[in-house]
Amino acid sequence: MAAPATAPPPPSNLRRIVAASLVGTTVEWYDFFLYGSAAALVFNKLFFPESDPLVGTLLSFLTYAVGFAARPIGALVFGHYGDRLGRKKLLVLSLLMMGGATFAIGLMPTHATIGSAAPVLLTVLRLVQGFALGGEWGGAVLLVSEHGDAKRRGFWASWPQTGAPAGQLLATGVLSALTALMSDSTFGAWGWRIPFLLSGVLVILGLWIRLSVDESPVFKAALAQAEQRKAAAAPAEKMPLVAVLRHHWRDVLIAMGARMAENISYYVITAFILVYATTSADLSKQTALNAVLIASAVHFAVIPLWGALSDRVGRRPVYLVGAIGVALWMFPFFALIDSRSFGGLLLAVTVGLIFHGAMYAPQAAFFAEMFATRMRYSGASIGAQFSSVAAGAPAPLIATALLADFGSSTPISLYVIAAALVTVLAILCAKETRSRDLTDMEPDAGRQAADTATLPADARGV
Repeated sequence: MAAPATAPPPPSNLRRIVAASLVGTTVEWYDFFLYGSAAALVFNKLFFPESDPLVGTLLSFLTYAVGFAARPIGALVFGHYGDRLGRKKLLVLSLLMMGGATFAIGLMPTHATIGSAAPVLLTVLRLVQGFALGGEWGGAVLLVSEHGDAKRRGFWASWPQTGAPAGQLLATGVLSALTALMSDSTFGAWGWRIPFLLSGVLVILGLWIRLSVDESPVFKAALAQAEQRKAAAAPAEKMPLVAVLRHHWRDVLIAMGARMAENISYYVITAFILVYATTSADLSKQTALNAVLIASAVHFAVIPLWGALSDRVGRRPVYLVGAIGVALWMFPFFALIDSRSFGGLLLAVTVGLIFHGAMYAPQAAFFAEMFATRMRYSGASIGAQFSSVAAGAPAPLIATALLADFGSSTPISLYVIAAALVTVLAILCAKETRSRDLTDMEPDAGRQAADTATLPADARGV
């Protein structure tokens, strides 16, 4: 039975909810991307000093990938309790875990001080980061999606997605400023710790805002319905994970496929680029960081625009533009970097991130609309995070290994194009979701909804 539809919250309340999700995701992505940038720039020397430079970078990226391995576990745990206890409580916990692990990395002794124990401790803290981020994404986008105006859900739900480029912007900006103000020796000795320690301040800000918002009204209604079922001695609800695999296994596979191009292209464009630009294109670290910094600002700006467009034309068409665009851009991407000019590098990264935004912006509403309320946190998180093990986790590793083996960017371009083909296939297999009502509680609710192109204008939010 569907719960009665809830009225859209007042604009001021909705903006506060969006701000709470955005600030939290920005802090968590800042922490996560900071590690990736440090892995490319200094961790190979600090924690794997006895290795060949490129091998040290590979080992550094391996600890980076460990964080992705923990994300599916975080998705399972946070998804289960988020569907049982609520979105807000779990979001506060994920922020504390991520911020605590990042702050601890800033205090860590290096290989020169404690030997091989240093990379082991680094790996453990990276696991905590990944576990927390695995639970963060689903809760943040659901908190906005389930509060927001259904006609503009794609736009509002895209704002937590801007936490990724905002976090990248902060992380890259801090690192860029430090590398500009410090010598390489000073930055390698202690300067790299500053951005990790700054995470403590950001976490306090994020908690202050996140604790001020209310729980999702859609979840509250679902919880009340569950209590009624319990009082009426109805059959007990299955665990969210079991229910997801029973009713939404197809949607989980579609979500995983949809993330392949989005995830792989992002980490090639923003993390591996720091390796490629400084080794193959002979550009300085500062030049590469500045390019990513400016492109991330553009990325931040275009995500809400793509999200708004998905409210008008649908999630699938916008997503397909991004996947096909990334595939077509890969060869020009590396050709521009090989020009060894800042302008070429900046254009390469900026256009790549614009196409990435076309996938990332509608993703929040798209995944939320696939799943029923009482299994939505689990379903969206599992679909999003399990794919990261095969996509984002090994992307910098695979790209670095391909560069080492072939000495060319061509295999890396083909790798991203193959991922884009998987994503295009997944989106073509998906149904359009923008007309679905998130207050539908039953797992099969809305499954037979007509394609939005056949709906009247008012139902399509036009």
